[in-house]
Amino acid sequence: MTVIVRDFRPGDAAAVVRVRRASVPYAVTTEEALHFTVRSANPASKYRMLVAEYDGEVVGTSHVALAYDSDEAGVARLNPHVHPDHTGKGVGSAILRAAEEHLAAEGATSLFTWVNDVPAARAFAEHRGYSPLRGAHFQRLDLAGGALPEPPELPAGCTLATAADFADDPRPVFEADAEASSDEPGDISTSLDDYEDWLNNTWHHPCLDRGLSTLVVADGRIAAFTAAHTDGATSYLSAMTGSLRDYRGRGLAKAAKADSLRRARAAGYTDAFTNNDAENGPMLAINTWFGYEICASEVRHVRKLT
Repeated sequence: MTVIVRDFRPGDAAAVVRVRRASVPYAVTTEEALHFTVRSANPASKYRMLVAEYDGEVVGTSHVALAYDSDEAGVARLNPHVHPDHTGKGVGSAILRAAEEHLAAEGATSLFTWVNDVPAARAFAEHRGYSPLRGAHFQRLDLAGGALPEPPELPAGCTLATAADFADDPRPVFEADAEASSDEPGDISTSLDDYEDWLNNTWHHPCLDRGLSTLVVADGRIAAFTAAHTDGATSYLSAMTGSLRDYRGRGLAKAAKADSLRRARAAGYTDAFTNNDAENGPMLAINTWFGYEICASEVRHVRKLT
């Protein structure tokens, strides 16, 4: 039985979506998004999407890239996934080895990856030199059968808008995203300071549903927001929720998310997912208030190259 690791081809899209949906069912993955990711990758990231074939069938995949937007040199990300029906066949080892070789050749010194918080996956990572760092929780909300709490009342002077309302000039959305993201817990420091790159990779992402991405506007500026990714069918993902520093503690992020979830349900989405750092108490509390329940956990791991 032979494992072959190679670069993604356009014809692989359907197979890669099957692998990702089987291994990470709480993420939003579409064929269009895969093509977009490959096509729009910043050249500085040295991005590759690897696929692994087992006897001619695509059963594994991994995003592989330098964290070009990090403040620290040599940082890289890789996220291998293997279809659950094909674990234990050497597929994960082969795709991980190919990813590491590519990143090492491009000057990476620290490799970061997310590992499912289950004994087998953690043992696999640690056996290959990866050390655990921080945890995160995926959460699911039943939009079809669950009842949503009444949305909080907006403070005086605040109004709701959507990202679609900023289609002619999305720079205010970029500025809000940059400030909120800079305070998000994480192991890789990130600076959103390239507007054109943000347009190419975030604003134009095919999964971004601008009509369901709600913003709270106060004092003429965006004070809080929630960005929604959807698969166009049943799954809705909160890709990012945050408040600007001057407006925190007023319930604005909760109001934005409440509005987005209600409209997502009205649009026919049945499963809402989100992901939060295990130490992000305020956001975890908000999601508990909505009725989200933890459906899976993962642990960030790092390997230092010498």
